[in-house]
Amino acid sequence: MLNSKQRAYLRGLANKIDPIFQIGKAGVSPELVSAIDEALEARELIKCNILNNCMEDIKYIASAISERTKSDIVQVIGKKIVIYRPSKEKPVIILPK
Repeated sequence: MLNSKQRAYLRGLANKIDPIFQIGKAGVSPELVSAIDEALEARELIKCNILNNCMEDIKYIASAISERTKSDIVQVIGKKIVIYRPSKEKPVIILPK
């Protein structure tokens, strides 16, 4: 669980990255969850873009991804979701206390 200072730090880092996943009408599929899980292990902080043809609620999508990948939701803003999970092998992002 992230505190507000850590969340603010991660939001600042997320400003500089581009979305690497686009979630469309298929919603949160097992293949998407698997790909996000692999990306979180490699990058720790990712941004997802929700397309207009996606019929599911954005907050539901964010919570489903977070629950299935055991990650933290940093931010849901507009049609973008920022997700963080420290790497199991060698964490790169050092969070403030």
